[in-house]
Amino acid sequence: MELRVLRYFLAVAQEENITAAAEILHITQPTLSKQLKDLENELGSTLFIRGKRKITLTDDGMFLRKHAHEIIALADKTESAFRNKHEFVGGDIYIGGGETIAVRYIAKALNELLKFYPNIRYHFVSGDGNDITEQLDKGLIDFALFVGLMDLKKYDHIILPTTDTWGLLLRNDHSLAEHKTITPNDLIGLPVLHSRQAFSQNELSGWLGYSPDKLNIIGTHNLVYNESIMVKEGLGCAVTLDGLANTSSENGLCFRPFEPKITARLVVAWKKYQVFSKPAELFLKKLQENLRNYMD
Repeated sequence: MELRVLRYFLAVAQEENITAAAEILHITQPTLSKQLKDLENELGSTLFIRGKRKITLTDDGMFLRKHAHEIIALADKTESAFRNKHEFVGGDIYIGGGETIAVRYIAKALNELLKFYPNIRYHFVSGDGNDITEQLDKGLIDFALFVGLMDLKKYDHIILPTTDTWGLLLRNDHSLAEHKTITPNDLIGLPVLHSRQAFSQNELSGWLGYSPDKLNIIGTHNLVYNESIMVKEGLGCAVTLDGLANTSSENGLCFRPFEPKITARLVVAWKKYQVFSKPAELFLKKLQENLRNYMD
């Protein structure tokens, strides 16, 4: 498969029309149709259902679309690294991570780096541990900011000098809002919106002291903003980390930490034996320098 043809395929998948895609790609419609047919023959699979006015993807087409995005993103990332290797220091840094106030360590390093190298660009992808691990393993990002329990055997990493605190996000008029802390017994029977990562990694099991089956989990989330709106609308209370949701008095929400306290460690990780682009290498050095200064 050629990258050029994969780009053609993605354009047609996006436009759902060969003529419209051909115009965007600045090629003729017959040329594009032939390239797509050759791609189907090469893969031995039908990728499109061709209607009179609209083209839709088959199951195989949807599978290819997902992987074509990943292939092209990795190719573009590699090309950018080589293009800038022998020129001025410029290029892209790709970072992924969960929601945490510890992203300030990333921001500080990037801010200082960009003052000296204004041609560097960074790209931050938010997601839970499973999402970010997949992208790191595929080489789509250079660094991952992990929150909580993660298997780090195949990564080099830095443990950040801080932790996040687990607790419950609730409305100010909720009866538990009067409590300073939330105990395991407080959660029994309570409609709970659970952090997807904490749920999948069973981070609260030891703290609970009883089977998680006793929890009334009505939904899960991987990013907090939308879930905070759910809580505000009275859908339930959300298990989350401190500092992520707007808990100002006018927003009507509050955060109460768990008791006994549960913390999540914070780690910046990258693949072992990783060969970095120059911008990524400089970012790591700046982050390590800042953390050394913080510890001194």
